Amino acid sequence: MNYRSFLGEELTEQQKSEGLFHIIPVPFEASVSYGHGTAGGPQAILEASQQLELWDGTGIPALRGIVTDEAVEAEKADAMVEACAAKVVEALGKGRIPIILGGEHTVSVGAFHALDQWRKETGNKIGIVQIDAHGDLRSDYRGIHMSHACVMRRAVELGFPIFQVGVRSISPEEVTFRNEQKAKRPESIGWLDAAEAARRQVDIIPLPDAFPEHVYLTIDIDGLDPALFPSTGTPEPGGLSWYQTIDMITSLTRNRNVIGFDLVELAPVRDRNADPFGAARLIYEVMGLVERNCRPENK
Repeated sequence: MNYRSFLGEELTEQQKSEGLFHIIPVPFEASVSYGHGTAGGPQAILEASQQLELWDGTGIPALRGIVTDEAVEAEKADAMVEACAAKVVEALGKGRIPIILGGEHTVSVGAFHALDQWRKETGNKIGIVQIDAHGDLRSDYRGIHMSHACVMRRAVELGFPIFQVGVRSISPEEVTFRNEQKAKRPESIGWLDAAEAARRQVDIIPLPDAFPEHVYLTIDIDGLDPALFPSTGTPEPGGLSWYQTIDMITSLTRNRNVIGFDLVELAPVRDRNADPFGAARLIYEVMGLVERNCRPENK
């Protein structure tokens, strides 16, 4: 399937072929457990991006260039992870910021494998920040090891410290794992659950001081309030608000070096254009925050 480039005709040909940002569409769906349709997320987001204004309220991140890669087309999870990882490695090697458009959350495992390779080559430590309604810390889900419900467990197994934001649906198994992991290695896992964030009106991501300088951000769209994004596989009430999310990511980009991010689990519904447009807008907002705060080595 042919995908339009992010922002399309708003960009010059040079901005589409060279730049700071590298879009990787991954329309993969194999393990969703409730609603379906996440495979249509990348195309819907790219189509919606054609309607975005270049000015994001502070600047024009598109001036740094946005390359849109060919989509990763794979039926099996292992093949998808390998192909996705290769594209992320390529983007990082060119000094770009990879941005994966999912697809179900399993696509992030491809990024984790690429980051594992990158940190071994560079010696840099990397942490992963997750915005999500769900813990995604199961060992397996319905017998499937490579499932959208197990994504962050795979990250922990690769040795990445993680910090979870917005979680409000989590299994007893995941609670036990989270607490045991925290007791054994306090630096390996942290969280700010949705209820605490709302009741305390928290608008930052309170990373511990020891959390790595280099960070990958994974955004499951269900981390935000379903009043904003009802088009997702497993919506949960009580999510983050729009500006709370923006403020949190702002704090992250000011305090850490975000080297890549993804947005996953959008399941577009016919004639409900607000959801893919909102997702495209969120991606562009994060681009702006990253661009304005990125470290000298990324400029």
